[in-house]
Amino acid sequence: MPSLVGLLLLTAVVSAQGHSFDPREATISSTHHSLYTGLTTCREVVSSFLSRIEALNNHTNAIISLNPHALAAADACDAQLQSNNGSFGALFCIPTLLKDNYDTAELPTTGGNLALKNSRPSLEAPVVTALKKAGAIIMGKANLHELALEGLSVSSVGGQTINPYDTTRTPGGSSGGSGASIAASFSVFATGSDTVNSLRSPASANSLFSCRPTRGLISRKGIIPISYTQDVIGPIARSVEDVATALTVMSSIGYDAADNATALAPPGIQGTDYTTSLKQGSLKGLRIGLLEGFFNRTASSETTPVNQAMANVTAKLRLAGVTIVPITESLYNASAVSAQLDTQRYEYRQEMDAYLQRPSLEGQHPETLEELYATPPGNFLVIPSQYEYVSTSLISSTSNATYAAVQAGIRNLTLALRATFAANNLDAMIYPEQKNLVVPIGSASQSGRNGILAALTGTPVVTIPIGFSPASATAPEGVPVGMELLGLPWTEAKLLQMAYQIEAMGRIRRTPKFAQQVVEVKQYEAVPSVRPNAANIPNAYPVGVL
Repeated sequence: MPSLVGLLLLTAVVSAQGHSFDPREATISSTHHSLYTGLTTCREVVSSFLSRIEALNNHTNAIISLNPHALAAADACDAQLQSNNGSFGALFCIPTLLKDNYDTAELPTTGGNLALKNSRPSLEAPVVTALKKAGAIIMGKANLHELALEGLSVSSVGGQTINPYDTTRTPGGSSGGSGASIAASFSVFATGSDTVNSLRSPASANSLFSCRPTRGLISRKGIIPISYTQDVIGPIARSVEDVATALTVMSSIGYDAADNATALAPPGIQGTDYTTSLKQGSLKGLRIGLLEGFFNRTASSETTPVNQAMANVTAKLRLAGVTIVPITESLYNASAVSAQLDTQRYEYRQEMDAYLQRPSLEGQHPETLEELYATPPGNFLVIPSQYEYVSTSLISSTSNATYAAVQAGIRNLTLALRATFAANNLDAMIYPEQKNLVVPIGSASQSGRNGILAALTGTPVVTIPIGFSPASATAPEGVPVGMELLGLPWTEAKLLQMAYQIEAMGRIRRTPKFAQQVVEVKQYEAVPSVRPNAANIPNAYPVGVL
């Protein structure tokens, strides 16, 4: 951290220069540079992002709520700067958005569901505490697909989040509000959760980076759950370095008795600083498997841009000295694996019942999943009949005989994946996050996603932007395409190092057209209210009066 000697006149300097902080595409390091060199104040940083949200959220409908204490937290950071004590966290004054399934004491945690609109956790998730301890400013909550059950990012609380690159398409999901927010520069980075694809889908659809960590690296306590087997949480950002910094903080919790999966972590792994080795590696000599079964090779306007982007990045990797190893084993079929082994239908009810019945969960809320689904139809967007696994979860549990067979299948898949790595001497595997472009608003589901392999095997993945579809009337910059980089458990440092090298091969990310505009920074006395457009829900969804 740079010395802060001589910054006692910080406020006066900034006042003389006028507003000098540009939130567009801001990173952790660029924000800190502006702060530590006296070019800006933390209040100005936070106000810059608040001004963008207030002016531009109508383009994305990505924000559910804003933290009324955000400006007070910024002022506390400025006071710390003025005191010049030189002790600052890795996320000092970094505006951060949380997916609205993270428990916070300042704001309701709704999961995007009207039946939980008054649910008030009295204890925040440990990962939120870790972010705050590192100095992050929690700006508010981002929209998501209701209860994180799909990839369209539409909810009865927040309405439909719109892809910032194409007004006719979804932003991926379920962490679509987080993805759209970061694409539009509503904060520096955001958090998400991932049960099947939910961190990686919005990263791919919004030209962003994300990391789905190894299951057990980060405690999931205080996150609205779906599946013990498949749930993880992680960051979404505009650069690999920001993902690495956020992951370092989020994984610093260590062992948490409330999430015994954290006991699986190797000694010392949860104290890793993922930023220190980013620049030390090289792509030359690596062996990367290309999962052929995770493509749709039928030419169309929805699949060809994905296939072309993958061909381009594969060619660049070969030029960088990577050996690309085709993986053609028939077991790597995302649709078949999902149909056979997805655990949500068995684990959802028990996990959700435990979450809803915690003594620390205050405010009016259902106490069981069955009670939640029994609320008036207008309070629920995703009715059980829309998704088979939700309907099944109301009558199924981990005591089902078929559940044991599913877990056996997952163990076999995990062993097969490791055998593929060993037999081919692989450093990682790559494949498109989605076989086709992100789907249009009003679609029944987010088709073509490939996230199930990592979700079941508990392996880490870094998502990397690799291209865009051709520009169109509704997508002036094109629709983003992303790639998954999958590794063996506990190899996040290696994957991030590889992703950093891929990022350095040439900038792919483009700012959405509307987000390129400069927004006048307001002088806020209080955090403005941002009302989500809950009426902005396609007619295809059976909802009542909102």
